Amino acid sequence: MNNLSLSLPEPPIITATAAETLAFGEKLAAGFNKDLYVITLQGDLGAGKTLLTKGIAKGLKVADWYYLNSPTFTLINEYRGRLPLYHLDLYRLGAVDELFELGFNDYLGKPGVLVIEWPEKAYELLPARNLIKIRIEIVGSEKRRIYVHFSE
Repeated sequence: MNNLSLSLPEPPIITATAAETLAFGEKLAAGFNKDLYVITLQGDLGAGKTLLTKGIAKGLKVADWYYLNSPTFTLINEYRGRLPLYHLDLYRLGAVDELFELGFNDYLGKPGVLVIEWPEKAYELLPARNLIKIRIEIVGSEKRRIYVHFSE
């Protein structure tokens, strides 16, 4: 049983368009309250990880959600909404120790939504509570198969 009060279907979720992927992210974020939520995103380049994060930002009422981009070179971007959104891209991260230099533990100690693209290097550091693991598969030019696993 997850700690979220969401009525989302069991995986996989199929989105046929980019707009549907965006709407899924928005619906997911609508159920978040004043707590910490960690969302891990896995998928090939171009699968829609950043698009889904834009939907989450929209659901969190981030004013300029449409300007959100992948923090590939900065590693982390912060956005203000009804809950803070912290968007990490660990693709270029060399070692898990670099997370501590970024202040990763500080993000885990306060309410907000932490979205992590390429999360493999951080799994051992993630809390079990309110952890949502998402894997996106490319099915067609815009069609996606989204697998969602809520922590127990």
